Amino acid sequence: MQRIIKNNQIVDETWHLLPKETSFDELTNCDDYIVPLQMWRDHAHALKARDGGLGVWLDSDEEAEEIGEDVQHFQVIALNFPAFTDGRSYSNARLLRDRFGFKGELRAIGDVLRDQLFFMARCGFDAFAIRADKNPEEALQSLKDFSVTYQGATDEPLPLFRRR
Repeated sequence: MQRIIKNNQIVDETWHLLPKETSFDELTNCDDYIVPLQMWRDHAHALKARDGGLGVWLDSDEEAEEIGEDVQHFQVIALNFPAFTDGRSYSNARLLRDRFGFKGELRAIGDVLRDQLFFMARCGFDAFAIRADKNPEEALQSLKDFSVTYQGATDEPLPLFRRR
């Protein structure tokens, strides 16, 4: 079982992250699923009617605006980082929190490394599925790398000079 960082703790993963090639017919009614965006587009009505938890995941080339009006239906929104160097999901995180008011779990998935976590948290992420070959205990410590931030962000909208 994978362990993730969620709300500054390491916990066992309870959600099933479905690959893009998963068929809707494979889903059970009671499990908690994080479905790909295309499955949400094709089966939104049926997914909302299920008894299990519902989440959606966006790849880095998919826009937050595509689910902006539907965020209230999701307990989890996962944003994929296909490579360490691909930062497009940071923008989606800010949009989901700041523009669309998403209050549920915002999870980073994919090529998620220790060095990214502090900035991801500033953008609104509160859960991190660290890359499988990395140590989540070590990565958790990176959330304490800095005690003061200068710029405004989702976690602290006012820049330092406005907080004085």
